[in-house]
Amino acid sequence: MSMAPQIVVVTGLSGAGRSTALRVLEDAGFFCVDNLPPALAPDLLPLAQREGKLRRVGLGIDVRTGAFLSGAEKTLSALEADGHDVRVIFLDCADEVLVRRFSETRRPHALARDGDLHVAIARERQRLAGLRARADIIIDTTDLTVHDLRRHLIDYIGRGVDRPSMVVRLLSFGFKYGIPVHADLVFDLRFLPNPHFVEELRPKTGMDPAVSAYVLEAPETQEFLARLRSLLDFTLPQHAREGKAYLTIALGCTGGRHRSVAIAEELGRQLGGTHEVVVSHRDAERTHP
Repeated sequence: MSMAPQIVVVTGLSGAGRSTALRVLEDAGFFCVDNLPPALAPDLLPLAQREGKLRRVGLGIDVRTGAFLSGAEKTLSALEADGHDVRVIFLDCADEVLVRRFSETRRPHALARDGDLHVAIARERQRLAGLRARADIIIDTTDLTVHDLRRHLIDYIGRGVDRPSMVVRLLSFGFKYGIPVHADLVFDLRFLPNPHFVEELRPKTGMDPAVSAYVLEAPETQEFLARLRSLLDFTLPQHAREGKAYLTIALGCTGGRHRSVAIAEELGRQLGGTHEVVVSHRDAERTHP
């Protein structure tokens, strides 16, 4: 007797990375169909079962399906009632970043009939609200590179059908370039000793052992890390209990090159034994004056 295929639905805002996500699924062995009207999914799946090899199916759904989009949640519920394992990945992103991405690529937005991208994105959010509420995981790609997104998706897919544990994302940044828009927790590290004022350390980053030692060996750094660990040991399980799939902890210093990088790396090492951790450095490689 053949088993029902695993169905992963990739949806979300235009420009948030849906095409990248579908390519990740294809690389992982999924048979992917993009922009399929949801109502046709029940007709596709029996074919997948008859073929025998198509055990994992990826479906891309977005606003281009037009009026067909309104029946998406009902169709997914019906598939689950028929015994299919259905997972919904929703890709979100800050409006200003979406506008920039469309401007850079000069791609038209499916709902930008009057050319106003902000209005189009607002319409899209409204039309996708039901799928967003239905999602098993919401990934905010505002501060993610393509490689970050691939890693997150591969990690999520690799967990199989079990409910995913929360991934802790540690993001270093520089306050001079702005606070990450969708950080859940933000910590200001500008009170720590600054390697920028040590001539031989200035051109290096917090990844360098000498810079890391300069930051981490300071007494105030040791006390800060101890207090932060105590806070996180209490709060992280609470966030996970609420069903949060990803928690972004932003660690900032002036330029995002030294202190924040060293602390993010060290905190990643400390949390790595008990949590799934992803460490990213937003501004470490910027050219500083």
